[in-house]
Amino acid sequence: MADTKIPSGTAGREPGAVDRPGRPSALVNLGRTRARATTGTGRLAALLVSPTLLVLTIVVIYPTLMALHESLYGPKGLDPKTGFIANTEPFVGLKNYTDIFTQAGDRFWNAFWNTTLFTVVTVSLETVIGVAMALIMHKAFRGRGLVRASILVPWAIPTAISGLLWRWIFNADGIANVLVGHQVLWTADGFSAKIAVIIADVWKTAPFIGLLVLAGLQVIPKEVFEAARIDGARAWGRFWHITLPLVKPALLVAVLFRCLDALRMFDLPYILIGAQKNSVETLSMLAQNEASNVRFGPASAYAVLLFLYVFLIALAFVRLLGADLVGDGGVRGGRERRTGRRGAVALRRAEVTA
Repeated sequence: MADTKIPSGTAGREPGAVDRPGRPSALVNLGRTRARATTGTGRLAALLVSPTLLVLTIVVIYPTLMALHESLYGPKGLDPKTGFIANTEPFVGLKNYTDIFTQAGDRFWNAFWNTTLFTVVTVSLETVIGVAMALIMHKAFRGRGLVRASILVPWAIPTAISGLLWRWIFNADGIANVLVGHQVLWTADGFSAKIAVIIADVWKTAPFIGLLVLAGLQVIPKEVFEAARIDGARAWGRFWHITLPLVKPALLVAVLFRCLDALRMFDLPYILIGAQKNSVETLSMLAQNEASNVRFGPASAYAVLLFLYVFLIALAFVRLLGADLVGDGGVRGGRERRTGRRGAVALRRAEVTA
């Protein structure tokens, strides 16, 4: 009887099973193709992002590291240990940072609280006024283009020109005192100087928030408001339950940008009131004043602290309100949570109408 050899690899297979030659190699080739595609996509992404990373390195990372390095050194001058004039900046470690917790840091804390006050007050007023401007610019009426142009003009004026303009308005014989009815020294050092800076800053940058909110209003379907009106919602109810929730992402972005800009306020109080005025001196003004007096170590320390302050505010803002900044991709459940019960009804009516 002839011996029958069973090919290796076929033992134990069911009868009638069809052999598929080359299947493992096909899977391997498919995996290799996907790996090459992923690698190519990653290289392309890195190539496209590299110019941005280069700019950030030159503009942000390198100056920050240099400021951090410079903040560890003191000013040139008489060395108290040797009694000789030092030609190089002495290494003082963290002394420039620890000095802010002593009596020498009173000026720093004054500038810190001025910066915080200006940020909180101006951004709050600009948000309210900017939303009102956006609602006005969004309405359809005759002469809307002229109204939009007149509202956006203050934002288009350079800050230096705006500071000079308001300095003339707040002059002793200026228009502000004529309207008030008595003599107020607006540009002198005092509480009136704070009011002058707040008024000038709100006048200039409120249109910026209004412009971003207007962009958010224009993407809201008109059917939503019509459905809410049919549902019996009044004007205030439509604004509170529909307009404000739907425009919240754009509003939060505008508020974030304005907070970061207000924390770095320098040119407006510098031109409007002047340098070394305790009532309006901000952290940026303090750092510039220290640097102009060849005290680069303390100036760099103040700049680093301001950078950390701005970074922490931005990080807290994004972490706490990050979901609202991004939005939730148009899912109706998420939209209903953002707009509330009346807004959800309006959205359903608009979807049925569409």
